[in-house]
Amino acid sequence: MIRALYSVLMWAAQPLLRRKLRRRSEQEPGYAQQVPERFGVYTTPRPSGGPVVWVHAVSLGETRAAALLLEALRHRVPQMRLVLTHGTATGRAAGAALLREGDVQVWQPWDTPAIVRRFWQHFRPDLGVVLETEIWPNWVAQAQRVHLPLVLVNARLSEKSLRQALRLKALSRPAYRGLTAVFAQTPDDRDRLLQLGASVQGVFGNLKFDARPNPALLALSLAWRQRLTRPVVLLASSRDGEEQMWLDAVRALAQWQDVGSVHWLVVPRHPQRFDDVAALLQSQGWAVSRRSDWSEQGPPADAADRTEPPAPTVWLGDSLGEMDLYYDLADVALLGGSFAPLGGQNLIEATACGCPVVMGPHTFNFAEAAELAEQAGAAIRVADLAEGVTMALHLANSAQEENAHVQACLEFSAQHRGAAARTAQALCAWLSEPAGR
Repeated sequence: MIRALYSVLMWAAQPLLRRKLRRRSEQEPGYAQQVPERFGVYTTPRPSGGPVVWVHAVSLGETRAAALLLEALRHRVPQMRLVLTHGTATGRAAGAALLREGDVQVWQPWDTPAIVRRFWQHFRPDLGVVLETEIWPNWVAQAQRVHLPLVLVNARLSEKSLRQALRLKALSRPAYRGLTAVFAQTPDDRDRLLQLGASVQGVFGNLKFDARPNPALLALSLAWRQRLTRPVVLLASSRDGEEQMWLDAVRALAQWQDVGSVHWLVVPRHPQRFDDVAALLQSQGWAVSRRSDWSEQGPPADAADRTEPPAPTVWLGDSLGEMDLYYDLADVALLGGSFAPLGGQNLIEATACGCPVVMGPHTFNFAEAAELAEQAGAAIRVADLAEGVTMALHLANSAQEENAHVQACLEFSAQHRGAAARTAQALCAWLSEPAGR
């Protein structure tokens, strides 16, 4: 009964979704592309030539994790064909690079029974793989109806998300129980998922540990760093409100020489905020040098004959797909999303680049990774952004202490690799005999 009511509400919400997509497309044109796909209307045929695997990676972070899993899975099942779905424009843009000949990329189906049925009937996947947290009740129910194995991989569930799910347990429990299998990131994620009835069949770690920094971006960072005379402090993947918190913390520093002892680099989490963040910084007296305006030589270099303190300038990382560049360029990173109560961003990419992390109190979205990084010396936790700025400046200007944290980052990353191979091997159990639906 509760799922029937939910389905009616999702059906009724379709005009609202279309309106939301139109608004989003004004800033991100990708949302205006192939909109009928979200409602079960497709122009691309079903892939042929091998088992068809549907992989859903809702946004950019999940798409990067999917890339690691797909590499391991194609190694074991080279004839597989991929149906790749996303919910966000950034995820879809990044996902295009993962396609091979015969693969298909479309938007995720909106969660009504009719739309999901059309998705199944058109693509007839042999296996469905959903990354991290994306559980939709009608996806699960319709997968059961057509006997499609539906597996949640790299699964995580925070305490906050568990509490929310338990408040709607009449809807969430059947969805989690209906999954064919779940492979969790951590033992704590496993325990929380079990409370919702999920069939957790393994704890494999986090796929994102298997990511290796892009060599071309590392080479570019190395060339740029050779021109710099001051260290770089990065505010990484900042969320709405955190840039103002950073401005307040920097303004509170007693000495200008503290502020000017480093280059400040700010990289907002969401591209639609690039212009707003630039305007905020400029409104409070800072000059802004945007990555999109830099030449191949990189950010403006320090003047060799400087006798005055440098002008207050912020470098704004207004590009996509270059976090490896930003992390490798930085001597230390302040972790966005962890200073406002937003749960934090994933610090694994930073540690893989050997960039020590200073994080705030709010890391519930990646609680175990944050705790392990802190224990390993790859990350330092502080009470707020004011303390974080002070700590970042201390590390950036203390070569010996910074180097110890850099080494801790590299060792931490190496220790936790292997989730992609374990997950791919487990998924092969459902691909030995394609169902051919």
